[in-house]
Amino acid sequence: MSLIGQLKDILSEAKSEYEKAEPGAFKPVIASGDEGRGTLVKGDNLKFMKHLAENGFNGKINLIYIDPPFFSKANYDTLIKIESDKVKDIPPIKSYAYRDIWADGMEDYLRMMCVRLYMMRDLLSGDGSLWVHLDWHVAHYVKVLLDEIFGEKNFINEVIWTYKSGGTSKRHFSRKHDTLLFYAKTKNYYFEPQTEKSYNRGFKPYRFKGVKEYRDELGWYTMVNMKDVWQIDMVGRTSGERTGYVTQKPEALIARIVESCSREGDICADFFGGSGTLASVCHRAGRRWISCDIGNQAFAEAGKRLIKAGADFTAMEQADGIKDKEKVTARAGFSVEPLALSDKSVARVALDSYNIDIKNAGLDGASEKTVKNLLKIDPLCLIDYWSVDFNFDGKVHKPGLIFFAGKDKIFKCEKIGTSFDRISVHIADVFGNNTFISEKIGK
Repeated sequence: MSLIGQLKDILSEAKSEYEKAEPGAFKPVIASGDEGRGTLVKGDNLKFMKHLAENGFNGKINLIYIDPPFFSKANYDTLIKIESDKVKDIPPIKSYAYRDIWADGMEDYLRMMCVRLYMMRDLLSGDGSLWVHLDWHVAHYVKVLLDEIFGEKNFINEVIWTYKSGGTSKRHFSRKHDTLLFYAKTKNYYFEPQTEKSYNRGFKPYRFKGVKEYRDELGWYTMVNMKDVWQIDMVGRTSGERTGYVTQKPEALIARIVESCSREGDICADFFGGSGTLASVCHRAGRRWISCDIGNQAFAEAGKRLIKAGADFTAMEQADGIKDKEKVTARAGFSVEPLALSDKSVARVALDSYNIDIKNAGLDGASEKTVKNLLKIDPLCLIDYWSVDFNFDGKVHKPGLIFFAGKDKIFKCEKIGTSFDRISVHIADVFGNNTFISEKIGK
């Protein structure tokens, strides 16, 4: 049977799975600032969406943007650059990021998407909208599913994002665009039109009565409502927003969607969150946000990005069934000493050692050899960032001091205070592994 003929069965099977979906158990592990602004989650997005649905979020999310796998039939790797004072000229390490290969082919992929689209429809508010970011591999099939789940009348736009980056071929025209499918929950969806420049023919003034014209270095133009083809550059290799995550999307692209389809204070969500681009944009734009991804590297990269941006958020991990593949061992030294002639004490923390089992780290032969050498000579150089909570409540790590990898690497710190009961350390390494260490200090 052709795939077209199977779509009815795919929809039926997906709806049954959606109706039987069980929520996952999610626990907060890190709280940075105001816990109500954002939520960063590591775990299965279907289980997390069901968790949201059962905790009062049905009909509450104003905008959902997703950038799911594209059915590219490829594995995606990322190149990690590591600096060490003890090992010179370390070659970039190639690490597995995520797999876009589906055991049962296109049917398996579409069923996965369909189940989640049903769940997203429930979570959207009455004036909410959904944006699905895909490319030529599967956009046409997903649009058919969206027509069925959201209704053909609720289709708003097919937006084309065109860019210069990417490969070329002598067998076809260069593929230089992605497709974004824009659907509403109901006819009462919120939308704020954006404007753009429209240059006059020949860049010369028209001088039409009642038409405002402007001039820049190229020539004369008018301001018009934005069209459905967007020319936005990809994230460049030297861009300040680049995280190193393999399929990172530019903030300018996501900002345009957020500004068009949400208001300040609205809740925006990305259930294939990657390196946290939507969360980063929403932080700056005054929106509340939810970002979920199942990958260790995505969770760690997004966390670092948001901490650096000063975002307020709670980071959560799935407590049932999502385990790190790599065995991680870390050791830190804790001490508290009274200050002479004072009622205060100084608490000191120092990272003493770090080790991972790299058998399942997703490294190629050359990279595995490099990492083994680093573990022998300078294991702390594999730490990407770490933080200390000097007043740990035994449940949620609240960073007081944060240190990032760089030229001046810091692996010890101290703080003066009147009392210290329990101290917690969070460590994230370059592969996305997260480690928490705590020690009771008080009597």
